[in-house]
Amino acid sequence: MAKFSRLKVYQTMEETGIIPVFYHSDTDVAKQVVKACYEGGIRAFEFTNRGDFAHEVFADLVKWANKECPELILGIGSIVDPATASLYIQLGANFIVGPLLNPEIFKICNRRLVAYSPGCATTSEIGLAQELGAEIVKVFPGGNVGGPSFVKNIKGPMPWSKIMVTGGVEPTNQSLTDWFKAGVTCVGIGSNLFPNEVLKSGDWDKISELCKESLSIVKQIRE
Repeated sequence: MAKFSRLKVYQTMEETGIIPVFYHSDTDVAKQVVKACYEGGIRAFEFTNRGDFAHEVFADLVKWANKECPELILGIGSIVDPATASLYIQLGANFIVGPLLNPEIFKICNRRLVAYSPGCATTSEIGLAQELGAEIVKVFPGGNVGGPSFVKNIKGPMPWSKIMVTGGVEPTNQSLTDWFKAGVTCVGIGSNLFPNEVLKSGDWDKISELCKESLSIVKQIRE
């Protein structure tokens, strides 16, 4: 069962502004990355369902994080069907994220009061997601659907929209400024936050530093 309410999930996503997006088949590496992000100030983390036995890695992460990172809201991404959503909810996912919009997933998540952010690439998809109950919708892939200008143009006729962009976001002042000035509520950052050379060398402090710097940039943009 989810440890945090979906209201708390949405509030944390909005307050921190950055959600790391990560997958690794090695549980020990995943734990190190999660811990590094947590120490860098991250409080919502998206592990992705992208490999064989990913659910087993996730289950271990949830049990471990409950002890080692008690304030961390751990969710699962890359979910495209209700059966897989149910599996991860049973394993303790606090939120579900997907690359597409599947109305059947809403039924599962709403029944268990678990936050669901579906992937959307058009105004119609965003509108449908909101109609089905999405508080924060995911625009994906952000860099390909139109970039920051797409978000700005969505917020014009639909100013109530809360958008999380994933894809095309970098942990730099320029990139984060462009997206947040355009009106995003939060962003998901994947490989740009976890350079391969850092993962290979095990320089976990570097990931913590990137998280701290990115969160600081977001805070300054919002002031």
